[in-house]
Amino acid sequence: MNDRKSEGQAPATATAPVPPAADGLQPAASKRAKAPVRKQANRRKFIRSLLMAGGVLGVAMLGYIPVASARKSRLRPPGALEENDLLSSCIKCGQCVQVCPVAAIKLDDIDQGFGVGVPYIDPRAQACDFSCDAVQCILACPTGSLTYTKPSSLATRGGMLLARPPVLKAKEDDPEPTLNLRERIGVARLSRPEACLAVQGKGFSGQARGPDFRGRLRYVAVDRWKPVPVRDHPYQRELCDLCVSECPIKDAIHMDESVAADGSKQYRPQVLEQCVGCGVCEMICPVTPAAIVVDQREPWRA
Repeated sequence: MNDRKSEGQAPATATAPVPPAADGLQPAASKRAKAPVRKQANRRKFIRSLLMAGGVLGVAMLGYIPVASARKSRLRPPGALEENDLLSSCIKCGQCVQVCPVAAIKLDDIDQGFGVGVPYIDPRAQACDFSCDAVQCILACPTGSLTYTKPSSLATRGGMLLARPPVLKAKEDDPEPTLNLRERIGVARLSRPEACLAVQGKGFSGQARGPDFRGRLRYVAVDRWKPVPVRDHPYQRELCDLCVSECPIKDAIHMDESVAADGSKQYRPQVLEQCVGCGVCEMICPVTPAAIVVDQREPWRA
């Protein structure tokens, strides 16, 4: 009888299920492999250290970048010492900024490294037009960083001395029309003659720098003492000569006229030795970019 039961049943091929352990835990083979706690902690610690080291290095590099980039040449205010002397003597007090009647003087930002806080002029945005009549920035400087006369111990580069005291056009009829300046801060240069309207024989009509320009200039015919916005003083010129007519210094620039081979007249602004580098010509030039610019710290070359 037992043999018949064996013949009627299929042989068992599947393995019988393993009953759970008495303590309720799964067998070791069904568990997921996990990294030891200590290994995970070490990994997190390493990543934290790496991030901290990168942050410290990044901060250090941020401190170096301004110093490395502080090579941009600036147009300094009238009477400024040579660059190294200026950087070492200027206390960044901003007194020169406060007294400038046209707000031409700005203080450098942190991207200038050692030059941070040192005064400069961006002539295209706002030039020095000597509306103060007496170079007030020099009078306001407490350290001599801006000075009428350099100490004898400081050398003067050739070509920086003016041939004679500059005459201020606005004071030409006064008993003392000259500015007490002995050195130029730069010199103007016709950098793009092909773009100059005078060279092209063209005139100019309208606002020199457009309605959005915020620069100011002293127009003696309008107000002897108060500079007015350039946008409020439109021009009407048959031949563009704004760089010549608006230059505040007498005999610093004039319009050179010549006759071409075909008999036509040609014109070209010519910078003269009395140029002090104030930047008014660059500011007022209606061409964009300006056809005439000021080369800062450059001496006069005949």
